[in-house]
Amino acid sequence: MLHFSLPDGQRVAVDVRQLLNAGFAGRSQDDVAAHVAELVAMGIPAPTKTPCLYPIAPFLAVQSGEVYAQHGRTSGEAEWAIVITRDEVLLTVACDHTDRDLEVHGVAWSKQAAPDMLGRQAWRLSDVADRIDDLTLTAWVRNGEWTEIQSGTCGELLPPEYWIDVLHAQKLYAPGTVLLSGTIPMKKGVDQFADEWRVELGDPLTGRTIATEYHVRRLPDPIA
Repeated sequence: MLHFSLPDGQRVAVDVRQLLNAGFAGRSQDDVAAHVAELVAMGIPAPTKTPCLYPIAPFLAVQSGEVYAQHGRTSGEAEWAIVITRDEVLLTVACDHTDRDLEVHGVAWSKQAAPDMLGRQAWRLSDVADRIDDLTLTAWVRNGEWTEIQSGTCGELLPPEYWIDVLHAQKLYAPGTVLLSGTIPMKKGVDQFADEWRVELGDPLTGRTIATEYHVRRLPDPIA
């Protein structure tokens, strides 16, 4: 169960029934193709088509300040998320934490191995739909001090309306569906394997922001 605060003070509870992660979802598919080529060079399997949509276990949608990892090669991704309620569609910030070692064996596997972190605040999609491309996505990592690792706009990604059409076409549009957008590029030279992550969704028109922030806690080695 997720709980969101809206700008007018209303609180909305959502029982997550379906969790979906979009992938390779850049607005420019030429840029996506270049990104796929980079991943293939790193040993990560190429998708058979883009964009992709990965079904994830619903319990992995969480609002928490901690992620537990079994090793040091996991990291987040700055994203937005749409949340389908009984009455409307909400928009919030999200961070898709991913097991990078597992990613070389399968993107879907790597996403299933770590949670999707969502903000505790949300906006009604209808309130920002006319300026969705101008909303900003920014991520920072901390290894001692905070460093910006991602910065861009939602205009770099396929819009919520695109994915809402997909949900309808696939008969997946229903209360309790949560869909993450896919991410924007990371800055080169910044260590993504950090102790902490913070992602912020911003609305330049109103100055409002929604953030999610969490600490990555390494689990002890197995007792064997």
